[in-house]
Amino acid sequence: MRDAVQVCGLVSGFLGCVCAFVTLHNSTWKESSDYDDVIITSKLFENLWMSCAEDSTGVYNCWYFQSLLALPGYIQACRALMIAAIVMGTFGLVATLVGMQCSKIGGENYILKGRIAAVGGVFFILQGLCTMIAVSWYAANITREFFDPLYPGTKYEIGEGLYIGWSSGTLALIGGCCLLCSCNVKRKEEMLAYHHQTSSRGAALVHSASSRTHSSQYGRNAYV
Repeated sequence: MRDAVQVCGLVSGFLGCVCAFVTLHNSTWKESSDYDDVIITSKLFENLWMSCAEDSTGVYNCWYFQSLLALPGYIQACRALMIAAIVMGTFGLVATLVGMQCSKIGGENYILKGRIAAVGGVFFILQGLCTMIAVSWYAANITREFFDPLYPGTKYEIGEGLYIGWSSGTLALIGGCCLLCSCNVKRKEEMLAYHHQTSSRGAALVHSASSRTHSSQYGRNAYV
């Protein structure tokens, strides 16, 4: 049971880490809205690193943001959170591979391996939280500007990159929870060994008490 839960946690965490990497490099975190536009000549879309424009013929040009300090604060924070999410996911993958019960990496100290797997689960949860905060914060700014009637700039809608980010955060959280729950799941061999150990101890106590009874009876008969 524990091995199956850990494998599910590893697969979910790995997919979450891959999706976080795809999210960071996706170009369409937000795309220009067609709402209230009578004539559409180009389509604009942006992510954390660049802005692109696509004309009606399908040709598009992109340019990277030149200055980090000139960007809005939420974009700088989202960059940091996404990079931290990928780093946390990498640490989580390494720790989980070392701590899995079915893995030969790290020896056969299963108590220590279980603790290492739990650390991997914590890293996956941190990855999921960082990803969720980044994409939700970015989406909140998009919706705020979209519904603000006094906003003078181009209004955007949520792009596919944010949906991939939400999927990444969900998978990472599921993987981390599975790894943490696997620490409390006992294998059948451990339960049987514990039961056998308890039964043996009880049998030993009964045998010791019986021996003391027989020896005391033998002592009384000898004096008579």
